[in-house]
Amino acid sequence: MTDSGIDPIGRGKWRTVGLLALAELLAMSVWFSASAVVPQLTSEWGLTGAQQSWLTMSVQVGFVAGALLSAVLNLADRLPPQRLIAGSAVLAAAANSAIALLDAGPGVVLALRFLTGVALAGVYPPGMKLVASWCKEDRGLGIGLLVGAITLGSGMPHLLNALGSRGMPPWRSVLLTTSALSLAAGWIAAVATRPGPFLAKAPPFDWRYAGRAFANRPTRLANFGYLGHMWELYAMWAWVPLFLLASYERAGWKPESARLAGFGVLAAGAAGSLLAGVLADRLGRTLITVWSLAASGACALGAGLLFNHPLPLTLLCLVWGFAVVADSAQFSAAITELADPRYMGTALTLQTSLGFLLTLFTIRMIPPLVDRIGWEGAFLILALGPVFGIVSMLRLRRLPEAERMAGGRR
Repeated sequence: MTDSGIDPIGRGKWRTVGLLALAELLAMSVWFSASAVVPQLTSEWGLTGAQQSWLTMSVQVGFVAGALLSAVLNLADRLPPQRLIAGSAVLAAAANSAIALLDAGPGVVLALRFLTGVALAGVYPPGMKLVASWCKEDRGLGIGLLVGAITLGSGMPHLLNALGSRGMPPWRSVLLTTSALSLAAGWIAAVATRPGPFLAKAPPFDWRYAGRAFANRPTRLANFGYLGHMWELYAMWAWVPLFLLASYERAGWKPESARLAGFGVLAAGAAGSLLAGVLADRLGRTLITVWSLAASGACALGAGLLFNHPLPLTLLCLVWGFAVVADSAQFSAAITELADPRYMGTALTLQTSLGFLLTLFTIRMIPPLVDRIGWEGAFLILALGPVFGIVSMLRLRRLPEAERMAGGRR
């Protein structure tokens, strides 16, 4: 507090965090841009089930590759985070727009989706580090706001698809619009965001820290909790919109309504992430993550039972969308509190890279399960992740180092 009564830490804090959240929302809209238009691309190119999966998985692979490279090189700790975010958002926009502009076939598209994922590795983890540089006691809320924005941005292509022309909306317009949003994100990050007072000085290069961050037991358990969460999250995000579309079509309901419902499921996660952030700062990180994992796991078990009943299925999927991402920010907040603050960006990048690597398996698992047992049973396997996550977070809760989380609220 200065002599004039103005808190220098609070000055501009929420303005900066809010603008950063907006930038992340806009940039992450390219993540599911191709996944949202799978029906159109399948109709035009005759995609197989494997190719449909790879439209999402190629982004995941690119993200993992970019994140691992960033972690080994400590990029998120050695470069100004706002510049890294800006440059990465522009690169993601370029790769995404090229899909529509080049009019290439599936092979080139998958390569461009891979590059999109590589670029997004420079958007997501540095964004969390930048928020942590402004937030301390309310870090769960700050990162929860950011992850909520990322969730809303991830659902944006489904909204654009739903608002398109009736029937099969033009897929190129969805990709070009999301690319323009990502360009805007780069501009916002470059000119309107800056690090906060809790940013540690840039550390020396240490490629070994990525391994040490996972070897530490408290951070390892937090990462295990995150892996349980990620086992479920992206498979749910990738396939529930198509699950709802199949349910609506079987019942003779309009596909436009299914696309809006698909957006609503992802958008519900924004509210869940924000609410969980508020509660985790007050009640504790492990408590809120356990509750969220239990709720989302229960939805994974129950969704298939309602496949022939679109209205209750939609309601359940909205609850699932709310719960499935509510805990995401809290695993990241825990890492910022448990890891060496000098290498916070590297620890966050490592965490996300491992999580997204795992999603490759669960995203790819769903189509074969749908072929064999139908949508009614395809999502049951996703409940295994929440079980593993709950066990890991309860073990973390018992450690003395857990006192460093959420101001001692574990």
